[in-house]
Amino acid sequence: MNVLIGDLGGTKTILAVVSDETGPRTILYEKTYPSNRYDSLETIINEYLQEVAVQIDHACLAVAGPITHGRATITNLTWIVDSDRLRSTFGWSSVALINDLESVAYAIPILESSDVQTIHEGSVVEGGSIAVIAPGTGLGEGFLTMDGASYQAHASEGAHVSFGPINRLQTDLLIYLREQKGFDHVSYERVCSGALGFTNLYSFLKDTGRAEEPDWLREKLAGCEDPTPIIVGCAQDKSNPCEICIATLELFCDILAAEAGNLALKVLSTGGVYLGGGISPRILEELQKPRFLEVLRNKGRFRELLSKMPIKVILNAKAGLLGAAFVGLRTSITVKTA
Repeated sequence: MNVLIGDLGGTKTILAVVSDETGPRTILYEKTYPSNRYDSLETIINEYLQEVAVQIDHACLAVAGPITHGRATITNLTWIVDSDRLRSTFGWSSVALINDLESVAYAIPILESSDVQTIHEGSVVEGGSIAVIAPGTGLGEGFLTMDGASYQAHASEGAHVSFGPINRLQTDLLIYLREQKGFDHVSYERVCSGALGFTNLYSFLKDTGRAEEPDWLREKLAGCEDPTPIIVGCAQDKSNPCEICIATLELFCDILAAEAGNLALKVLSTGGVYLGGGISPRILEELQKPRFLEVLRNKGRFRELLSKMPIKVILNAKAGLLGAAFVGLRTSITVKTA
């Protein structure tokens, strides 16, 4: 029995196949498509099925956006993903839609030691809740709670709550985004994500005179759709330190740390805090610095509680697919035995 799995995001859509014979960690026929070049998910799936020519019985797709009654609108795309329509169009026995952070969360129990990097060992509470925060194209949040003998993942749109500054610099950032950029609502995603967040942080530091933009960097960023790789790369280039890029990355990490601490307290993640997404592994050196843990734990009377929580970075770029594979195979067995 074959299950089509997918990780659908604003930047790229990844499709693959898993089988009940080989299990969720054996991912087959993996292909990546640029999401914004297609007008619908169905178009991508049609192209994929023509390329791989494999029989599909079920599907489980992780989508970047809220899901209601089997329908989802992908954040940062115009797609409507409908499970009933997909099942009817392709003749599959079942289609499961899960939030992309649910998918990452479901992968955590099946991750191996090589899939993660421990930032702080902490002390795991058996069966304790687990928090997941993942900066990438957007900012994703989710969590796991113990349900009997296994963990149950939960979706969240916590990244879209109002950004809460923790110091004067971040307060000035909020004022800048509201008054100069004209945002009525400033969410954490606007200041802690890929193209959106890094662009806003960089512009703030440049426009307010806190850091100077060198001419060579201005030329490098000109016309760039996503400045994140350039800013991060220049910030990490020890042979040619770039003040504005270093400051941008530090501000990003402070905001990420503060929100990770917020999420940890909200879900009481005594089972650990996991940082995923495409950005976290790329800034691992910064996340390992004492400053990151200090900002994360700076919650007054709850510092001690946060200090006991394990903090880990998910290194496996396929975590979203692994979670979809786990859920897809579980769903296909349920359908088969029903």
